[in-house]
Amino acid sequence: MNYKMMGRFLSQVLTIEGVFMVPALVISLFARETGAVRGFLMTLAAIALLALFLRLVCRSSPSAFYAREGLVCVGMSWIVLSAVGCLPFYISREIPRYIDCFFEMVSGFTTTGSSILSDVESLSSGILYWRSFSHWLGGMGVLVFLLAFTPSDNQGAGFTMHLLRAESPGPDVGKMTPKLRTTAVILYGIYVALTALDFVLLLLGGMTPLEAICTAFGTAGTGGFGVRNDSLASFSPYLQNVTTIFMLLFGINFTCYYLILIGQAGSVFKDEELRLFLGLFVVCAGLIALNVRGLYNSWEETLRHSAFQVATIISTTGYATTDFDLWPAFSKGLLMLLMIVGSCAGSTAGGLKLSRLLLLLKSLGRNIRQVLSPRKVERIRINGRVVSEAVLDNANAYLAAYFLIIVVVYLIISLDGFSVGTNLTAALACFNNIGPGLEQVGPTCNFSQFSTLSKLTLSLAMLAGRLEIFPILILFSKDTWVRR
Repeated sequence: MNYKMMGRFLSQVLTIEGVFMVPALVISLFARETGAVRGFLMTLAAIALLALFLRLVCRSSPSAFYAREGLVCVGMSWIVLSAVGCLPFYISREIPRYIDCFFEMVSGFTTTGSSILSDVESLSSGILYWRSFSHWLGGMGVLVFLLAFTPSDNQGAGFTMHLLRAESPGPDVGKMTPKLRTTAVILYGIYVALTALDFVLLLLGGMTPLEAICTAFGTAGTGGFGVRNDSLASFSPYLQNVTTIFMLLFGINFTCYYLILIGQAGSVFKDEELRLFLGLFVVCAGLIALNVRGLYNSWEETLRHSAFQVATIISTTGYATTDFDLWPAFSKGLLMLLMIVGSCAGSTAGGLKLSRLLLLLKSLGRNIRQVLSPRKVERIRINGRVVSEAVLDNANAYLAAYFLIIVVVYLIISLDGFSVGTNLTAALACFNNIGPGLEQVGPTCNFSQFSTLSKLTLSLAMLAGRLEIFPILILFSKDTWVRR
């Protein structure tokens, strides 16, 4: 294990976090929020000291960097980012307990949106901005940003590929261009452009600049931290519809946007995962609208709420315009299924990913046909390309780990004595980076009632879900830390 290189890498990650914390400090200074200013200043000082210490101690590191180091670097980076990034909440005393601060920050960076806060509107402007910005930074990935924009003396293909594989969502990481740094720059360029467009449209709808930027951050990262206690329920239908559209846009594989930019739009519309994503949205929104029609005054309102809630769940964003916990069991059942499947690989969304669902369904179909015709040899294809058996094995392993973790998390938080519906949807919502669940963790409630053990467990579940399980799991394996 190359500990010194990992230390240098952590120092770079902390430096990026400190730089991005400066705008929140400026907002707090401008608004004269004394507690928040103190929190940001003390945190920035701690970041500077820790980053400098790691840099000095690890300045002479070996150049070897393998998959194991890449996975550990990613897992440790996200834990350290959350542990340090939550300090402004704690030092300012706007969230008095550290475990609550940690849970909130993990929820932010992993773009989950689950919260322990009952009164979001009491937060200071700087803290509110930093809380929402964590979604934006975590949505595309802190390490993708590092690879794209920061100079490094460790730019070998192994270094960059191991990090990108560990942090990027989906069953496999592909290159849009031959150079991974160029790929990362393109990803962030698309990300910034869509976020800016969303921000402008929200401003045109009457949001204040702070409300618009925080909502755009949450939508882009598919995070879901709201700026009001009722999320987006009190905003206009126009703003709700804009957010519905952008939640869907950020749930699409960003490679599709790149293909459109280079004039290959035809191949985008043939993409199997994209067609499944849009098909699920239309079908589920339509079925739910028919099921909940009697709860609203008009078809316009019914369709708006059903489309919004399907978009916010399938994109794993977690905003709300209505209390869907009051919907009929059929509608809530559909939403629970969407919590599991999630959106497209290569997007900022969470969940199992529709690409994995396609692989698993096609693998199941192949196995059934092989039972009927044992001598038949068949290869699985996605978008006309043959999928390797290694990718299929990885998808099967991921599915096994996925359900095992859900069961373990569910059993641990069940010690708190809440209902089956509360515990199960809390586990699903956190591990799939959704945000709200049902019953006592529904859209009008929060996670504050859980014990310290449950909050820590749910925090690890959020990290495991965002990082595709394995960068977190290997941290608990003794083989990871054995010197070779």
